[in-house]
Amino acid sequence: MTKQPVIITMLFVSLIGGLLNSSASADGMVIDKVYHPYVQATEQELEFRAVIQDHQPIAPDNNQLYRFAYGRSLNDRWFAEVYLTGDRSDEVGFDLRAVEIELKWQLTEQGEYWADWGMLFEVSKAIDENIYEVASGIIAEKEFGNWSHTANFIVEQEWGNDIVDELESSLAVQSRYRYSQLFEPGIEFYKGQDTFAIGPVIMGELRWGMRQKLKWESAAIFGLDEKSPDLTLRLLFEYEF
Repeated sequence: MTKQPVIITMLFVSLIGGLLNSSASADGMVIDKVYHPYVQATEQELEFRAVIQDHQPIAPDNNQLYRFAYGRSLNDRWFAEVYLTGDRSDEVGFDLRAVEIELKWQLTEQGEYWADWGMLFEVSKAIDENIYEVASGIIAEKEFGNWSHTANFIVEQEWGNDIVDELESSLAVQSRYRYSQLFEPGIEFYKGQDTFAIGPVIMGELRWGMRQKLKWESAAIFGLDEKSPDLTLRLLFEYEF
């Protein structure tokens, strides 16, 4: 393995730093799943995610996002996932909004470098509107004793006839304590153009049989400035087999 992943990451982080301090618009939900860089060969999963935000100046109250997905590893380095995305709020009932394809690439072996590295690629298309989105980002994870620290740096580009073209960027950081397989408490931090927030998260997993396990995460994220939602609740379930 060469040092190429680390060099790419340094350049990407520099780009993200500039974007986070720029005037790029970011009206999407920044608070969501924090990705880890690892891929297991022959793994399949079903995933459900829910994110509920309240009292944000730029969005309707009780703004909710739901994702349903099926994913599987292509080999021991690549993992592919297909999502259906829906949303609702106090102003609008539930609507199926978009189809998304996601690829995760594990760049390095676990423990090979001072941190473990991966990349994320996403392409989505709105169902009833002429809106497209592509995204790419770096995933980094470092372990210190029983603590795991994970960072996601993501850049997104949206375009189409039904939206103003815009470049968005976001940073998500998660630190969790591996207390036990069933219970891992932690804290998450999110930064985007209209989001600056932090809050606690708890997660764990149940295992049975040879390969089956159910992962779960629940977080309450609190806004730190006037532009951010006062409170964001997020929930995730992954059934892996």
